[in-house]
Amino acid sequence: MNHPSLPLLDGCLYPIQWQGHQICEPQQLLHALPCYLQQDLSTYKQAFCEILLQNDTYQEWINFTVFGRYVQRSFAAFYRQSEDNFNADMPDLLRHELMRHAQYLPMTQTLFFGGELPRTARQEKLFSSTLNPFTAWQQAQDNPALLPSRQRCVFINLLQIASHKVLGFAVRHNKRTSERLQSEVMILNFSDLRLVSEQSLYQVDEKGIDSDQLSPSMPVFLRRYEIR
Repeated sequence: MNHPSLPLLDGCLYPIQWQGHQICEPQQLLHALPCYLQQDLSTYKQAFCEILLQNDTYQEWINFTVFGRYVQRSFAAFYRQSEDNFNADMPDLLRHELMRHAQYLPMTQTLFFGGELPRTARQEKLFSSTLNPFTAWQQAQDNPALLPSRQRCVFINLLQIASHKVLGFAVRHNKRTSERLQSEVMILNFSDLRLVSEQSLYQVDEKGIDSDQLSPSMPVFLRRYEIR
């Protein structure tokens, strides 16, 4: 099956003007997140989504792809399947259908994932990511991990494409598409997913307020991965 290659989105998306500041690369938005924690996160998430939708390259990403509603139904069916013979071929059928819409993701493109990456991602070569850092931040808060000390923590993952052979597609959404799927990019196949570094970004309390004077109840870590 032959697949076309997508153009680099980061190259024409950045720099952007965001809340009075010039953001030159997606990593800067992650480091600026504490400034937005006391505000309505959905407002920023929607504002960044609008920036994407106004970008010609992003429009090229979502052309000739599938609607988010279709992906949502298909994956719901996949995860509800039982072990009977009728559903035995469902994963292969679904993957084949999705691969028809797959394209090679561009080198150096940055994607985000909120929370800990599932261990199964390396075996299944399939998981969902987003182009919207505010979506990743919300996902990370919705599903915090537990440290050995039972202290809550949040992981935000920055994923950089480091090979010409990573297959995926951007979910095209319409008015009925779940908000969770907006700006989503499905990763469908890759050779290697490698953790490059991990650093502590900042501490926030459980209400999402950044303050040096509050107890560090929810540390936030940035993990950087390369996908090959």
